[in-house]
Amino acid sequence: MQQIPGIEALRAQLTGRVIDKSDLDYDTACSLWNGAIDHRPAAVARCTGPSDVAATIAFGRERGLQVLVRGGAHGYWATAVPENDLVIDLSDLRGVSVDPGSRRVWCGGGAILADLDAATQRHGLAVPGGVISHIGVSGLALGGGFGWLVHKAGLTVDNLLSAEVVTADGRTLGVSAGKHSDLFWALRGGGGNFGVVTGFEFRLHEVGPLVHLGLFFWGAEHGAEALRLGREVAASLPRDAGLLLATGLTAPSAPFVPERHHGRLGYALMVTGFSTARRHQRLIAPIREALPPLFELVTSLPYVELQKMFDSVAPWGLHAYGKGLYLQELSDEVIAVLTERIPGKSSPMSLISIFSLGGAFADVAEQETAFGGSRTTRFVLNLTALAPDAESLAPDHAWVDSVWQALAPYAGEPGSSVNSMADYDEKGVQAAYGSAKYQRLARIKARYDPENVFRMNVNIKPAPQPSAGGSLIAG
Repeated sequence: MQQIPGIEALRAQLTGRVIDKSDLDYDTACSLWNGAIDHRPAAVARCTGPSDVAATIAFGRERGLQVLVRGGAHGYWATAVPENDLVIDLSDLRGVSVDPGSRRVWCGGGAILADLDAATQRHGLAVPGGVISHIGVSGLALGGGFGWLVHKAGLTVDNLLSAEVVTADGRTLGVSAGKHSDLFWALRGGGGNFGVVTGFEFRLHEVGPLVHLGLFFWGAEHGAEALRLGREVAASLPRDAGLLLATGLTAPSAPFVPERHHGRLGYALMVTGFSTARRHQRLIAPIREALPPLFELVTSLPYVELQKMFDSVAPWGLHAYGKGLYLQELSDEVIAVLTERIPGKSSPMSLISIFSLGGAFADVAEQETAFGGSRTTRFVLNLTALAPDAESLAPDHAWVDSVWQALAPYAGEPGSSVNSMADYDEKGVQAAYGSAKYQRLARIKARYDPENVFRMNVNIKPAPQPSAGGSLIAG
């Protein structure tokens, strides 16, 4: 791989490092969570702030390079990247500053969820996030952000108050409801299409430090009954609780799992509580009465530990592929599809996660954010293939595609989850947002990134420029 002409000038200009193949830590700098993606960029610019980001963008544009932005490096998508591309790496921007009085937190664009949770939980506060602690805050927030707190406090993106954004032309903008409101709307669900977000300010909520968990597991032969039970619990789930159905879960070799059930294929219903232990016990008591589980785990635990529960399921470097979709109902027809196709997976790590939506999630008006999903949606499904290597991933890659195709007729509109798209085309992205939102996003894209510099993502193409004398309306 040849060195990019002029790279030494970029090195001299940046406060952070520029890493290329001549550096001993080049392989580490290129590594991603998804081991199925093998990016070999010409250079990685490890930026320490907006000025570094702006300089790197300008350098890439001057030389006609594609620019890839790396936040937490936890995405599914395997966008083809040529050998001469340029990576803007935000991993040095992981600082977190909490203001417990105003219940606000500021974090850098390279922060991961563990950084955010650790800092906010010192004050008994939290931002709604995902369920794996090494997920990047940036990708999670810009696409939506589902987690245990969705009933209590909505999506991650619903709690975004402001952001610091470096645009394609090198400007650093403070973005909020009162400043560049069109861009603020687009950031809340439109992904990394509009600039490089070097900082986020979020609203905080009282959570923990101790929360409550009820996990119940049934064998595959009781799959339909378990899913119907999960549907019933979700229908009356209070705002101070969360629910996840782990469908096709292979029982781990964990201390709380009886040895005879290690490696058993089945279904787990997990219900979290964020009020009192007594209230949580009342919530979960009917579950074991309705369908006695093979085993269960009912406990109180720190919120930060709840957030790490799935870390071992999806460790760094695993090969992964995923798709997602939204469902208005977990109907009997959907349940039949799931129970019929779950045994078709090959890897014990692959599974389908079903989150219950409602409460605060449904309080947000449909057009208030750019989030690519209906606020009347009841469930979001993440279909995930996970395996230690490419050969093992291949059959479950096909399995995910087949299950998604079988479920698609039952999906609402839009029918896809942007953060779970491993591969996509323009038609699929448009479908994910719906026509009205996509067109509005495309107009805003044309205002802030008319040349589509930020296209190495679930891409929204800029709307055609208006004719002479016309005006560009942000929506």
